[in-house]
Amino acid sequence: MSRRKMWGEWLPMALLAPAALFLVLFIAIPSFQALLLAFQAPGGSWSLDPFRRMINDTRFLPALRNTLTLIALIIPIQLVLALAMALMVQSRRRGAGFFLYLYAIPLAISELAAGLVWLAIFTERGYLNVILHGLGWIGRPIVFLSYERPLGILLAVVVAEVWRATAIVMVTLVSGLQMILGEYWEAAEVFGANLVQKIRYVVLPLLRPSLQAALIIRTLFAFQTFAVVVALGGGVLPVLASEAYIWYVGANNPHVAAAYSLVILVLSAAITGFYLYALRTRPEEMER
Repeated sequence: MSRRKMWGEWLPMALLAPAALFLVLFIAIPSFQALLLAFQAPGGSWSLDPFRRMINDTRFLPALRNTLTLIALIIPIQLVLALAMALMVQSRRRGAGFFLYLYAIPLAISELAAGLVWLAIFTERGYLNVILHGLGWIGRPIVFLSYERPLGILLAVVVAEVWRATAIVMVTLVSGLQMILGEYWEAAEVFGANLVQKIRYVVLPLLRPSLQAALIIRTLFAFQTFAVVVALGGGVLPVLASEAYIWYVGANNPHVAAAYSLVILVLSAAITGFYLYALRTRPEEMER
């Protein structure tokens, strides 16, 4: 075997090696360690006490409910907005490139920075109250973020997360649209399909692999939503990720924190499996 042929066979593996090493060192090994911690008592013996303490925690059920509620609100909104943004960018109309860069700006902002930005907007003396007062629509500032109104904090987190992370979904969908638009889109126009019919019968069926990837990635990140929630709501709106942090740092109990992390892992895997099943490509559709 020639050296060039041997190098050609080993080159893909060499290029994937850094990513594989990163996944092993920073994801696989810590996940395995967290799994062990979740089934151990502080003394090191095997025990289910971390799960008992987690379930008996008064903030566990509210954190679980808030996490699932945020995902149920954020993911559909982001998917619709990202698809609309991707179609606008892919239309290649004048100014589409500008909108692409405009949509991608939040990607350069960290989660905590995004939370602080929206905190400056929603506080009692924030930009939103200043604008509304300047327009004469309100006489006194509105308290959007208050422990007495957890629904307001929840909606503020949804707005902040939609603004911050919709671009992640959009970039994935744009890459998928670049492969399916063109002759399919032109064929739909020849048969007289309107925009809604094109999206329903052309774009969405052919975009399933990209939709799977976008939904899985975004859902995994949504379960990890933490800094935005803390910045806007403090401890008023508990979520699973924030409770894991509190048990690890505040209570100095990595075992219960690992139990919370394991719950996040199981829920993420369950929803990922649902996406893979619901958006799978059926054999009869491949024949078409």
